[in-house]
Amino acid sequence: MKRTLLILLLSLIGITGYADEKQNVILISLDGFRWDYPDRGISPTLSMIEDEGATAASLEPVFPSKTFPNHLSLVTGMYPENHGILLNYFRNPHTREVYRLGDSVSVRSSKWYQGEAIWETAERQNVIAASYFWPGSELPDAHRRPTYRELYDHNRPYEKRVEGVINWLKLPEEKRPRFITLYFHETDSKGHRYGPNSAEVDTAIALVDSLIGMLIKGLKEINQFEKTNIIIVSDHGMTDVHTDRVVNIETILSGFKCEYTTAGTLLMIKPHPGEAADIYNVLKKNERHYKVSYKEDLPAYYHFSKHPYILPIVVEAELGWSVVDNRAERRLMRFPGPGGAHGYDSHNLEMHGLFYAIGPAFKKGYRTGTVRAIDVYPLMCKILGIYPRQNIDGRLERISAVLK
Repeated sequence: MKRTLLILLLSLIGITGYADEKQNVILISLDGFRWDYPDRGISPTLSMIEDEGATAASLEPVFPSKTFPNHLSLVTGMYPENHGILLNYFRNPHTREVYRLGDSVSVRSSKWYQGEAIWETAERQNVIAASYFWPGSELPDAHRRPTYRELYDHNRPYEKRVEGVINWLKLPEEKRPRFITLYFHETDSKGHRYGPNSAEVDTAIALVDSLIGMLIKGLKEINQFEKTNIIIVSDHGMTDVHTDRVVNIETILSGFKCEYTTAGTLLMIKPHPGEAADIYNVLKKNERHYKVSYKEDLPAYYHFSKHPYILPIVVEAELGWSVVDNRAERRLMRFPGPGGAHGYDSHNLEMHGLFYAIGPAFKKGYRTGTVRAIDVYPLMCKILGIYPRQNIDGRLERISAVLK
């Protein structure tokens, strides 16, 4: 009773204004689902949500527009330089330890994660959380993971994932999670392999749309739909690439001994002591289909310069091109031809994802402009009636117009 009165008082004086604390939130990630995919007319469930809920013109990812950095930004409200997950693959230059997507040891190691995910925020405030796959949800620390979680299994049938969420919401109220994540990779996988304008991507769009429909049907059958807010996001978009459009940076820097980290849309370089200026000047002289910068000179809106694991020189590929070292080029050429990629400048519209939401907290038939990935965390805290961390980069006022 005292907590309810406090929340009401704070709301009246404009400090918090949190929503009904009994509402549920399901956060769904459609990996690699570009902002304009709904325009293809093959996603009737999303069309229904557009009519009955709130949508944004697009969702602007954080830089780099990669999977793990953006999934962490969505649930922490922080830029990668603050939450620590800089890329899908990066290295601690001091200890030589590697963080890599697909490596269960590193992705489950707490030392990499410097931000507080929303399931941590919720559980600290006695709100039960669950995750059916999400980067960062597999940490071994009891205080940093949700009450319920599934360890990532790429081949787990999508229908099983939806059934798992429904089963959690069938639990008795005192055990039932009020915050749940759900993840589908289909549009990203097909986009990489065949390109965003392929028939295979169209099939993937229709599939994930049907899975959202399956979830809604299941929620209605267990009488949870009316009290559940479904927020559908994607971590990034996708653009066409081709193995004919590749720049080998290691070839340009022949004769220099330096360390390369990651490749594709972005390549970081650690020069040997005293060679940074020479390496930069060689790359600048040959700058074609890429841009080279010292990390401190990257655009301020990237928010990608302050973390100690960001190497001194950063090479960004031109949209549709790739920058590689020798090893990455050999790997890339195993599948010559067209495909899809992401990781470019987050201001580029082809890198934007989507934001669709429906439920008791959201306006009906409302459409707003582009929203930011970092603002989703404070939005979800608002709906759940919990207090967000104060050190976040996200701002509720930039996205709150979608709420009733």
